[in-house]
Amino acid sequence: MKTTLMRLIGRLLIVSMLALPFQTVQAGMIGTDQVASSATAQAQRATLARTIDRPDVASQLQALGVDANAAKERVAAMTDAEVQSLANNLSTMPAGANSTAWGWAIVIALVIWAWYSYK
Repeated sequence: MKTTLMRLIGRLLIVSMLALPFQTVQAGMIGTDQVASSATAQAQRATLARTIDRPDVASQLQALGVDANAAKERVAAMTDAEVQSLANNLSTMPAGANSTAWGWAIVIALVIWAWYSYK
């Protein structure tokens, strides 16, 4: 009985080893620039989300027919390069009385419009 059970377990182990796929794992070093760029992209993403949460920007987006929640979802779905480009555009805009709010709303609305139209 014991040898029959051992043979059965041995055969099951052989079949499972042949049936299950083998996966290889590869480890590597991560450069400092990769970590820094990832942290920068996350900070810029948070800045854009805070910008969309502002009442004046949210009202302008609503006036343009864009839901603020949809805009935040689109910002979350953007690549790091797109987020960096949009954040750089926002940071270089002139600081005026109405131009800042309108400019941010227009830039964000244009990016969201472009994102929807080219998908």
